[in-house]
Amino acid sequence: MTDNLLNIPCITIKGEQKTLADFAGKAVLVVNTASQCGFTPQYKGLEELWESYKDQGLVVLGFPCNQFGKQEPGNEGAISEFCELNFGVSFPLFKKIEVNGSDAHPLFVQLKKRAPGLLGTQRIKWNFTKFLIGKDGQVVKRFAPATKPQDLTSEIEALLK
Repeated sequence: MTDNLLNIPCITIKGEQKTLADFAGKAVLVVNTASQCGFTPQYKGLEELWESYKDQGLVVLGFPCNQFGKQEPGNEGAISEFCELNFGVSFPLFKKIEVNGSDAHPLFVQLKKRAPGLLGTQRIKWNFTKFLIGKDGQVVKRFAPATKPQDLTSEIEALLK
């Protein structure tokens, strides 16, 4: 287990190992996602952010999670196909993980520690919680599931300057 956010191994939905260090020098938006959630249409907004800002240095990373209402029941192939067909998702997706509890992925353990939620809580309350990380690898801010991707543009633009 590592405390260095940039070196925590993550497995892509296609089975490749990556770390945030692979995106060094870029701003990163990390989101826990689900395919059968009321917030699922946010995939469209996340894809729009990715398309709008990737050439300026933003990376959007989606981490499917089935911990909230069992809203991500499919396997990696089904998740990937759903995201591509329904929302045109082309930003990197990762293997399904847990974000809370004893089996929480180390990346989310660190993100929650560095950017606690309301009243200092570390627990992620629902799908589509978003973490914005600066080009220097430091967590800048945590956003609630109800925060729409397009509402992050000013924060993203400030990081990309």
